[in-house]
Amino acid sequence: MCRMGFWLVAFDSTHHALRAEAELEGAGLEIDIRPTPKAVTAGCALAIDFSPEDYDSVREIISDREIVVRGYFKPEGDGYTSL
Repeated sequence: MCRMGFWLVAFDSTHHALRAEAELEGAGLEIDIRPTPKAVTAGCALAIDFSPEDYDSVREIISDREIVVRGYFKPEGDGYTSL
């Protein structure tokens, strides 16, 4: 379950999810790695949730490190919507 109010980034591989976790934590961002929700179609079983206020920083770090993502999502109703 996503932490209340947190957004999600889903990955195409576990390798990229773990790299992103290390880079985002290294940058001092509050994140949580967790199973990808069934409502989000993703290529691996891991996703990272983060504060909406950190969205630009998360995208910048992931892009700068050339980490491949499936997409960014926010909770909406009982599921998620793509950002």
